[in-house]
Amino acid sequence: MSWTELWSSLFSFQDYGALLALVHNSLIAAAVLGLVGGFVSTFVMTRDLAFAVHGISELSFAGAAFALLVGANVVFGAIGGSLIAALIIGLAGVRARERNSITGVLMPFGLGLGILFLALYPGRSANAFSLLTGQIVAVDDPHLLVLVVICAIVAAGMLVLWRPLLFTSVDPVVAAARGVPARLVSVVFLLLLGLIVAVAVQIIGALLVLALLVIPAAAAMRVTASPPLVALLSTVFGVLAMVGGVLLAVGGSLPISPYVTTISFLVYLVCRVVGRLRRGAGRRDVPALAPAGKAG
Repeated sequence: MSWTELWSSLFSFQDYGALLALVHNSLIAAAVLGLVGGFVSTFVMTRDLAFAVHGISELSFAGAAFALLVGANVVFGAIGGSLIAALIIGLAGVRARERNSITGVLMPFGLGLGILFLALYPGRSANAFSLLTGQIVAVDDPHLLVLVVICAIVAAGMLVLWRPLLFTSVDPVVAAARGVPARLVSVVFLLLLGLIVAVAVQIIGALLVLALLVIPAAAAMRVTASPPLVALLSTVFGVLAMVGGVLLAVGGSLPISPYVTTISFLVYLVCRVVGRLRRGAGRRDVPALAPAGKAG
């Protein structure tokens, strides 16, 4: 394949305006998902749950694949799988080591189940493939309504949990001494995380959910340590990656997930460079200490 053919397969903007009009639901879904997913990613990183996100996404994929096999609603199948995984991780994984062990067990189990269900599925292979890599043209009005409602529930839950969740994330010992129900807060957050993972799978696929729920906050944390500012930047980065991914995918022949992950990765690289430059400038601004015995 020549470079010209490769470029045209990645980006082809013929009839772009007409194609863009067909995916207006996907643009709305991407913006909403990026907004809420970027916000949630703040606590995914703060609570070291990146591995758990991957485990939940695999069970969500298995639930969606099972629903596809039996002719049920794929969205609700994905939600069921995500919530089961979130409950298992939240109730059994008290310590980080236990949580990671349980997640490591759930990941291959969920992926194996999902592949089994897809192998048994007699329908179009494109429907099965989209569960792994995402699909931008499958967001009709009912799917969009479900996505917006679920994202609204997650956003409301995150706003209610903000203070206790931040407290238990930053200083769990003091939070426990103050009577904050850390275990309950953790389980509720994981259930909210399961919901956002389930709807994210419908757009960007099960394999690359981390691009939405990990990278935005990871990038934001490179440039600031303020929790409110991290949350704000994470939402901006999430919307940028999701909406930008849809806009690029409309003009190409690839699924949406490669575009979303590439934008997210570039944002992370830029934030990493900015953070390094800021730290370097801060060190240069600190006056050198006088050697011992020569001060004054």
